[in-house]
Amino acid sequence: MAQEHGFSLVDQTKLVTATSELARNALVYGGGGTLKWAVLLDGTRCGVRLTFQDQGPGIPNVDLAMTDGWTSGTGLGLGLTGARRLVNQFELDSTVGVGTRVTVTRWK
Repeated sequence: MAQEHGFSLVDQTKLVTATSELARNALVYGGGGTLKWAVLLDGTRCGVRLTFQDQGPGIPNVDLAMTDGWTSGTGLGLGLTGARRLVNQFELDSTVGVGTRVTVTRWK
């Protein structure tokens, strides 16, 4: 999708890497989930928005989860923070016992 809309190889790689991290988190920590995507047009600017949502246990402390090196599992603790650095916009909403939604946008 990013390639079809003229994103550079670097931007495509950043988007794919962020997608991989967030999809893995939804699977491993959220027990699976959904991905919704949209192409955004803002004047001459084009973007891709991805929303990952799961119905897992939620994140008890979002601030802590957004700290490099912190993990609730066995990983390196760089998935969420790494994904945040690879996109232009990053939103995380999580409620314990309900699930987590992460929305990222990458502009061309």
